Amino acid sequence: MSPTRSRALFSGILVAGGLSLGGIAAAAEQPATPVAPALPPASGAMLANACTGCHGTDGVSRGPASPTIAGITKDYFIDTMKAFKDGKRAATIMDRIAKGYSDAEINAMATYFAGKKYVGHAQKTDAAKVAKGKTLHKQNCEKCHEEGGRLSDEGGILAGQWMPYLHFQMEDFTSGKTKMPEKMEKKVKALKPGDLDALINFYGSQK
Repeated sequence: MSPTRSRALFSGILVAGGLSLGGIAAAAEQPATPVAPALPPASGAMLANACTGCHGTDGVSRGPASPTIAGITKDYFIDTMKAFKDGKRAATIMDRIAKGYSDAEINAMATYFAGKKYVGHAQKTDAAKVAKGKTLHKQNCEKCHEEGGRLSDEGGILAGQWMPYLHFQMEDFTSGKTKMPEKMEKKVKALKPGDLDALINFYGSQK
């Protein structure tokens, strides 16, 4: 290799090396991009704000198509939300809403609503149906829905719940859109026409 070519090659190496080192130095001089601190997980109260539109403040519903969820047990809330997420329970919108929450968020909401006071709704009922429904409840439902449907267990709180909502839910159960628990299915199949309406009137009359 000629001296001229050697000098040119050496100069090129120096230039390339200078560019590389210069680039590294420039990068080192750039301030590091600040990392935003991790946000704390949302509280149950914060998450519950999204439910207010349908289920009312603190879960006390003001609309007859949506149930009151204040005071229901954590287990029932969690099981219901999972059923919505898995498509096992019929819904108009809750199946999509439930998919947006993690298990931890659902647990936080369950704790929040379980700590709120349930408020039943005063509704117009038929006295004859209420009397019939009371008898039917004692015969068929009291073991699971204790104290006239006031205790929240496997099926939530029924006493004072909105009657239109209860009708919608029973339609979903009897049509097969939502699978009934085995014990409930046996009881419902044994009922006569008009018995479900009587039961709903009875629950609607309770405070």
